[in-house]
Amino acid sequence: MTQILRAPVWPDTVRETAFVNSIVTRSAKGCGVALIGLADDLGVRLNHGRPGAAEGPYAFRSALARYGTRHPSMGDLPKVFDAGDVVPGMTLEETHSRVTRVARSLLEKGMIPVGIGGGHDLTFPLVRALAEVASEPLTGVYFDAHLDVRSAEGSGMSFRRLVEECGVRRLHVFGLDPFVNSAEDRAWFTAHGGVEGGFGWDGEWPEGPLFVSLDLDVLDQAFAPGVSAMNPAGWSPQRTERWAEAAGRHAQVRCFDIMELAPRLDETGRTARLAARLFLAFLRGVAMREGGG
Repeated sequence: MTQILRAPVWPDTVRETAFVNSIVTRSAKGCGVALIGLADDLGVRLNHGRPGAAEGPYAFRSALARYGTRHPSMGDLPKVFDAGDVVPGMTLEETHSRVTRVARSLLEKGMIPVGIGGGHDLTFPLVRALAEVASEPLTGVYFDAHLDVRSAEGSGMSFRRLVEECGVRRLHVFGLDPFVNSAEDRAWFTAHGGVEGGFGWDGEWPEGPLFVSLDLDVLDQAFAPGVSAMNPAGWSPQRTERWAEAAGRHAQVRCFDIMELAPRLDETGRTARLAARLFLAFLRGVAMREGGG
């Protein structure tokens, strides 16, 4: 059988009190959250973006190994299983098929898959797995400077594919940059149930099963330069963190990802460190769910 997962790579030396010591890799038993490395940026390259997001999962794990304590002052975080990295296929379609297979197996075990990428096209196969097992149509919430509803194959197609092929009934986008989205894409988005905003992080979220996707280019380039497309007028880390925690806290959020981390473009590793912080914020939210996720 073709190998579709490779073991996660963590730094050899990690301090004894670090949060990563609570992450398990051998058995998912007792875990409510599962990490999946989406180590591919073919979609970014097809869209002529800045390559490097294929290295995102390793940079994320390296940053997480150096940030966060095993027993934080606000209370322990949920137990996390690291499933490893999906091995890219020879084509975008083959890679997507592998991501869906892995994500579906984790969902069927009752876990929340958290994808770390990687091109934003990989949100499509990650969420496709949820669409296959959900009992009703999904609603999507995403944080991105871009609509990502292009018809062309590449990193800018995810949310169009989710509507057209997976029956996603509604999309809410936050952090949109009007200067980098075409009128044609905006018209398609609106015509297919897309809404800019629609609720607050502490307000009433949509009903039914949800997925949440966080493209790091929603953040201002002063805080997140290591992304496929820098944002000169993006969000602050504090604002983004509030939403990440709220997503974790909402019981209907069944799938989450942090995308487009490109470490070769990441001066001093600060984007990777911020990605690690946002992941911990999501876990904090999950811990606040009834039963701790």
